Amino acid sequence: MGRGRAVVLLAAVFALLVLTHAPLLRLPYFWDEAGYFVPAARDLLRSGSLIPHSTLPNSHPPLVMAYLALWWKVAGFAPLVTRLAMLLAAAFALLGTLRLAEQVANREVAIAATVCTALYPVFFAQSSLAHLDLAAAALTLWGIGAYLRGQNWRTAVWFSLATLAKETAILAPMALLLWEMGCPFLKEKALCVFPGRSWPRAVALLLPLAPLGLWFAYCYWRTGHALGSGEFVRYNLLDTLNPLRIGIAGVQRVWQAVGYMNLFLLTAAAALAMWFPPLQEKAGERPRIATRVQAAFAAIIAAYILALSVVGGAVLARYMLPVVPLVIIICVSTVWRRISSWRAVVAIVCLGFTLGLFVNPPWEFAPEDNLAYRDYVLLHQAADQLVSTKYGNARVLTAWPASEELTEPYLGYVQHRMRVLSIDDFSLPHMMAAADSRTQFDLVLLFSTKYEPPKPLFGNWPAWERIKARFFGYHRDLPPEVAAHMLEGEIVFEQHLGGQWVAVVDLQKAEEAKAIFQFSALSSWFSVVRTVKRGAAKVSHATVPLILALPSPWLAPDNCVTVDVPTCLRDGCYNCEGVVGVAQLAEHRTVAPDVVGSIPISHPNHPVC
Repeated sequence: MGRGRAVVLLAAVFALLVLTHAPLLRLPYFWDEAGYFVPAARDLLRSGSLIPHSTLPNSHPPLVMAYLALWWKVAGFAPLVTRLAMLLAAAFALLGTLRLAEQVANREVAIAATVCTALYPVFFAQSSLAHLDLAAAALTLWGIGAYLRGQNWRTAVWFSLATLAKETAILAPMALLLWEMGCPFLKEKALCVFPGRSWPRAVALLLPLAPLGLWFAYCYWRTGHALGSGEFVRYNLLDTLNPLRIGIAGVQRVWQAVGYMNLFLLTAAAALAMWFPPLQEKAGERPRIATRVQAAFAAIIAAYILALSVVGGAVLARYMLPVVPLVIIICVSTVWRRISSWRAVVAIVCLGFTLGLFVNPPWEFAPEDNLAYRDYVLLHQAADQLVSTKYGNARVLTAWPASEELTEPYLGYVQHRMRVLSIDDFSLPHMMAAADSRTQFDLVLLFSTKYEPPKPLFGNWPAWERIKARFFGYHRDLPPEVAAHMLEGEIVFEQHLGGQWVAVVDLQKAEEAKAIFQFSALSSWFSVVRTVKRGAAKVSHATVPLILALPSPWLAPDNCVTVDVPTCLRDGCYNCEGVVGVAQLAEHRTVAPDVVGSIPISHPNHPVC
């Protein structure tokens, strides 16, 4: 592919991406954009500092932030400019996919694989978001292409740039280096990308370690931590080193690589196609992608699955973006080689990907993996604007990232800074603590911090909920009605969209802060049968668990008041650890099978909590 043709194709792909993303281009910044990447790039623009000071520093290299700062310097600081800059990076990734697929297969496979990649929900959603993974994927794809062509210095340059986009991009050159070193010892020499070892190739694959090492050294010099901060190290490395957690994360990574967001339609089609013989043409049977190339792809995919099962506090699908195009290329080539109606198969896959953009899966997922992130932004736009215009001087209690939305007008949600008190989430223990301090704020901005499917495919498994709470930060937010009743406030705004919600609670003016709360039953929700001081309060209810705040004399460890509720409660039950559902009930089961066991509910400030 000549440079002239590449430039024309890049411009064409960029134009198509702008057209298909037009409704998203002016959206305010979402989640991690607002929490880190945009503030870090803005710090670089304003002060020239590679280490952000308006947000917590971490190990992420500065290339993408510098790229955004350059765009803002030239075209102005606005979400539209940011979206266009990231769409250009997405176009470059798609061009790299097209070039790589044409190199290892043929033009028909290349076009089909590129279209599938562009429509894959995670790729499509990330295309306009200011995250690092898509840019790292683009540079990694170009690096793989250069490596397969034997262009050593281009390999070093592309992979070095990829590692400066995101540190985990070092996995691709290291995987290729290990494969090249170990492959000659295998009996099947056809799996080796090149017939023998080469020091220049090895140096080209090792060279990306240099800029990454220099970046870590710079971080250590400026912050005292090679990875930016101790909190970042704890969350993304130390807390993940548990065999059970690694195994579960490994299963999730495999699923993200081969089946997530309807990708299973393509991988299943490729698996079924293997039962058919290759199609015959005049020159013979249709060729496969060379086994040596497939082996190299497999080495990179395996490296990402294994490494990202061990590191990374959040098991996000976007972290796998550098390898998903490789899976798509192999699968499209397999279908093309063995199925005569391969175009129809690819069309069905593309239709499935398109549906995945708009239809949420029946399990928990990150809204950034499809257009659900747009629903989040629209909900928060409406709520934040109401809060800032009608309650401009109010003290607002909310959780991250809404706390950033209300305090940083440049994120696009409000016109002026609000006074904000931050809370971790809206689970029971945190809301109980908030109720004890309700005189410190006037308004509460509640929202769904995690997507909860209305009808979970696998239901609420106790063991699984315990594991999620222990390793993956799972919790369940209180429904707006319950939270408002708990805080003695009134819901003045509530909106639901696509399985997510947001609500604004205006607190009633109380004569003085209450040190003791006892919540009466809502007649339309539940009724208290009886309360025993050192026993239990039995509740009959159809949807929401009973919530009690008790006088401090009752808060001794052996005096935890308990609540019995039916197992069928979709909204679950809460204990003093803030974990919901029947997952926490194994040690407290004391009643019949159709009734959940007793759950201790303690004051959030009590030592056991």
